[in-house]
Amino acid sequence: MALGDYAAAIAVGKNRRITGTSLGVPVVGGKVCRLEVSLPAGRWKAIAVREDLQGGHGGYSCHAGFGRHVTSKSTAQLRLHTEQTDDQPGVDAPELHALCRAFETATGWELKYEKGLVGFGEVWSTPVDGGGRLVLRQGDDQAADTTRKQRTDGQDACPTSVRPLALEIGELLGEVNRLRRAVWQREAELAAGVPVAARQDEQPHLAERLESVLKAGAESLGCQAAGLYLLDDATSELKLRAMWNMPEERLLDPARPLRGSMADLEALVGHAVVLEDTALMPHWRCPEDYPSAACVPVSSPSLPLGTLWVFSAEKRDFSPEQTNLLEIIAGRLAADLEREMLLAAGTKSKRRDQQIDVMQQWQRERLPSVQPLIDDLEIAGWTEQADDVGGDFHDWTVLPDGRLALAVGDADGSHVAAALGAASLQTTVKSHSTYRHTAAQLLTRVNESLVAASPGDQRASLAYALIDPENGKTTLGLAGGCATLLVGIEKQQATMTDSPALGETPELEYCEDRATLGHGEVLVLLSGGVLQAVDQAGLRIGEAALTHLIGRHLCDSAESLAARIRELLLHSGQVTADMTVLVVKRR
Repeated sequence: MALGDYAAAIAVGKNRRITGTSLGVPVVGGKVCRLEVSLPAGRWKAIAVREDLQGGHGGYSCHAGFGRHVTSKSTAQLRLHTEQTDDQPGVDAPELHALCRAFETATGWELKYEKGLVGFGEVWSTPVDGGGRLVLRQGDDQAADTTRKQRTDGQDACPTSVRPLALEIGELLGEVNRLRRAVWQREAELAAGVPVAARQDEQPHLAERLESVLKAGAESLGCQAAGLYLLDDATSELKLRAMWNMPEERLLDPARPLRGSMADLEALVGHAVVLEDTALMPHWRCPEDYPSAACVPVSSPSLPLGTLWVFSAEKRDFSPEQTNLLEIIAGRLAADLEREMLLAAGTKSKRRDQQIDVMQQWQRERLPSVQPLIDDLEIAGWTEQADDVGGDFHDWTVLPDGRLALAVGDADGSHVAAALGAASLQTTVKSHSTYRHTAAQLLTRVNESLVAASPGDQRASLAYALIDPENGKTTLGLAGGCATLLVGIEKQQATMTDSPALGETPELEYCEDRATLGHGEVLVLLSGGVLQAVDQAGLRIGEAALTHLIGRHLCDSAESLAARIRELLLHSGQVTADMTVLVVKRR
């Protein structure tokens, strides 16, 4: 039976796959060949097969062992290292030992905190939250007395007076474990909260820093070259992005396909790959022509970035300590890459935030702040955007004929798109209001302008009112989801419409309603977000609740009424939709 057949028989018998070996090479004279058979859960079983020639006939002997690292004296093999993460340790403090001694002095029972399996002499134990067990044992002198008493009395070996105390101590130790783990995690979170900022005196370019790390890492491992290969956006190719002691033209070579690159694939799933003799394992595709190489993953906590290769000019092995050092070097490279990406993203985000701040200020400055000089009318309003910028606005102006024009707009979309739509709508309303018009005519003209100026996706709601200060005669025009409320001592009227939003239907003629604003009565214009507001129980507030609120405070000023409505709608301090309220009261 040949050595290769024997190894294959072992693999088939175990129903496993041989992953890397020097099969087919005759082994004689007591030489050892290493076979590696993969097992579940990322572990590897190393099988040493020896062929001894004694008296003209051969015999085979096997030795198998399990472990994290595969070690061998062979110079032609592949080794995979799997990283294992240790949990945070449990309680192990001098105060605990003092507590156990005090417990033994008080009760006569030995109390121990252990992390291993059940040991000799245990009569009772309880698990401790966070790991370990609290164990009660009895001394040699006490054991005989307890056994005799147990036989005569038929009682448990551990007295009931001791177990409750031990249970309470176990609860306290579990709480200590939880607190220590919480502190352990919190300190790491605080470390992650350190801001990433570029120093003004930071001179070296990223390429120089990466090459410096590669050089220091390769020299510390006794290697003659190193390369950093990063994945593309499609994670289908690996491109050499940084190197040390390699020809510069290598940076111009096309990317290597990830498909078929067994060493890189194995590294990207979390293993450190060691190729002690690349010539005997060409199917693992070492990217450079060197006798020996090692490969480890370069990754962030959530995303693989690529692989780090170090190359040796002579055949050699890499010890577990050296592969661990190589993984640390890969972590340094990943940290440099992530820092550069965070700096770029932070700079871009800062510029975007500055632009948003400018837009937010621009929107605020476009809201009216000066009261019109009309003796019989009080006006107050507010606009609250759900985000930094939004699609709501309110406006008022006195027309050349003396009438007061009021507008509440609500542009569709979110964030910047809504803000741009609101700016366009407000400008269009102001432009058309300079000509003599009725409320219906203005809605129709604005609709035609939006349809003509947009590709068909710019829609908006609008509430528009014209009030004659002399007699209170009012015309109201509504489009989309806006609404109006007219509240007096004997009058409570809510007006909504099913008319399409502006910009939705071309050549549409809008209608208008007529009303009279009497002395002491209040007219309120609302955007669509106000009608969708909910209370603390999650129920829609609705126009009925707003009408009732206004009716109970008709004696208040317009500014006070607007503030009461704001308090009702923004009770939780969280705005889920853009909201605008415009209040007009006739004295």
